[in-house]
Amino acid sequence: MNDHDRWPEERFRQLRQQADPDIDKVVAGYLDDQPAGTGPLELVKAVVQELSAAKQEARAPSGEPPASEIFAAIDFAADLPEWGDDRELLAKGQAVFADYGLYQAAALFCKCLPMAYVEVSSAKVLAGVSRLATHGLTRRVAETGQMLVDVMGLKAVNSLEPGRPGHTTAIGLRILHSFVRALVNERFAGHWDTARFGPPVNQELLLATIFDFSVVTWEALESMGVTLSDEQRAAHLYTWSVFGHLMGVEACRDRPLTLDDVEPVSERLGRLYESSDEGRRLMARLLEEMEGFMHLGWRKLPRSLVHWVFRDARYGADRVPELLGVPKPAWWFTGLFTVARAAHRHSRLAGPVDGVVRWLVRRVGRQLVIALIDRHSDGQAAFRIPEELARAWRIRQSRPAVKTRAIRRTVRKTLRAPVQGGSRR
Repeated sequence: MNDHDRWPEERFRQLRQQADPDIDKVVAGYLDDQPAGTGPLELVKAVVQELSAAKQEARAPSGEPPASEIFAAIDFAADLPEWGDDRELLAKGQAVFADYGLYQAAALFCKCLPMAYVEVSSAKVLAGVSRLATHGLTRRVAETGQMLVDVMGLKAVNSLEPGRPGHTTAIGLRILHSFVRALVNERFAGHWDTARFGPPVNQELLLATIFDFSVVTWEALESMGVTLSDEQRAAHLYTWSVFGHLMGVEACRDRPLTLDDVEPVSERLGRLYESSDEGRRLMARLLEEMEGFMHLGWRKLPRSLVHWVFRDARYGADRVPELLGVPKPAWWFTGLFTVARAAHRHSRLAGPVDGVVRWLVRRVGRQLVIALIDRHSDGQAAFRIPEELARAWRIRQSRPAVKTRAIRRTVRKTLRAPVQGGSRR
């Protein structure tokens, strides 16, 4: 049996129509036990708060599972799958983040999130639930960034063991996804095309999410001048497969995803790419947030990098910037495109040009991490990075540092206002 035979079209149709029946049954019972008048929207907000508290508790030295009625409703102390206890592979997979974290931060904003926005059902859920339950896109992005830190950590293999941050995040997301399905069914049932999209947050979408944080990330890194070895890719995909198993991803239930799965799955998922009003709004808002944190003279760098990382993407992904209405890159970046393509036809020039691209990517990645810290370092679902990372990336997280950066942003916003008033794009 070849790799494509293991991934027939019928399997994807089945995944699209499948949710997570085990946890959905538990959540349905939990909803039935709530006082009259308490709906899924209130409980989505509550589970976000409980997930935040649970992750904070999981970071404590005790590593005890969080005391939570919602978490207690399922077997929170579930062990890793039998195939998921290879510590050497987990360490190698997590090292990819520890070694290339700033590149992955840029990849998250410039490729992983846009890939989610061109899958219409994903865009509809993200747009609707972010607005209703988490008060904005940036909060959801901060939670996604924190997930990366909690799952991958700093070569902390035990982050996926029961009671640790990665494990807590996986279980919490599995619960949250079930509440989201209940919320969509309550609020949008009359407008949700189940025949076309399947249930909200279905298994096909969850598989795509695992690929976004692994395969799509490698592709973005390569376009940024960082090429992972097959050994690194296999270990990274293994780590995300363990996370996917904990999160209830059907494709990771009995075995990890492997490099043999990459091409057939990527080809099938490429058929999902489509433009939508929700996707374009999400992308516009994401760019607005990213560009607001860039230094003077660098405002258009994020949109330029979006075009860069998708320029030679396979399986139709090269159309993503167009499908999402991403504005044209900065004029000087267009010139860099041309130089880079020419340089790679002459190997002695490729190194210096790739070095410039890597420098730009690290700059963007650092500014985006700073943006998440400055916007969401306090309150519900606070975004924080380990001090080891903060020192390595030269990011200060103290209150005075955050306040100083806020003043600088105010100055930049004031200086940019006349230009943006005349022409936003």
